[in-house]
Amino acid sequence: IRTGAVRVLTRQDGGRPPYQSDHCSSKKQINVSCVSKDQPIENPGVLYFAPPQPRISGGHVRTILVLNAKGGSGKTTLATNIAGFFAERGQGVALADFDIQHSSLDWLAARDAERPEIKGIDAANHGLRVPSGIEVLVIDAPAATHGEALSSLVRRAQTIVIPVLPSPVDRRAAEHFLAELMEVRVIERHEVKVATIANRAREGTQATAELGEYLEQLKLPNGRKLPFLAHLRSSVNYLRAAERGLSIFEFAPMATQPDRECWAPVIKWLASARSLPE
Repeated sequence: IRTGAVRVLTRQDGGRPPYQSDHCSSKKQINVSCVSKDQPIENPGVLYFAPPQPRISGGHVRTILVLNAKGGSGKTTLATNIAGFFAERGQGVALADFDIQHSSLDWLAARDAERPEIKGIDAANHGLRVPSGIEVLVIDAPAATHGEALSSLVRRAQTIVIPVLPSPVDRRAAEHFLAELMEVRVIERHEVKVATIANRAREGTQATAELGEYLEQLKLPNGRKLPFLAHLRSSVNYLRAAERGLSIFEFAPMATQPDRECWAPVIKWLASARSLPE
């Protein structure tokens, strides 16, 4: 069977399929996993279902902004993994780093030249100039983005993903930031789609549960629910990936299975029309 093919799930012992875990607490499980196109399949008895492969039509660049004014919320981790996901699926990807610390560009510098190409943009020093041939642009926003700087970044995006950590300090900071974000004109006019993610979540903790409850009840200016996509678990796999300039989607599937499972609703949303302006 060719690597990357979709196969039918089998389980010789008739037990619980291996991708049905409880690592992604408090959110509906979506039984999706990914097969990296250049990785061997470790378990021939298990079928992995590749998620949708979004494509951009009409020459338009798909623009995803990872944003939170609070520092240390995991923006770079999300931005690099989103970029890695699209690049692994053969799309032309650029990663724009607006942070003067250049964490995303440092991640790219560690990336092996043999991996799918992701073009880096030093937007902090040279502005945002998107190279030709780019289908997906992922923007890693800096911390402490407010006022006109916030409005300017938001106007560049089709989709905004906001990571929030499960701590009282981060939750309160998110409350203030989201209140400011909802007053940006393009958000009020629903010209940009926004969603939240609970990042570095630890299953079974009160802080994670409280953050989930808070994110679930958020509303958009029009009164509709602000999408809360997933709990992404705290995992050493992100550190291992960052060291090598990789995303978790570029490791063997079984090595990162619980993490891919948590990402499934995020990828599903990003691949759907629901994440694009109407």
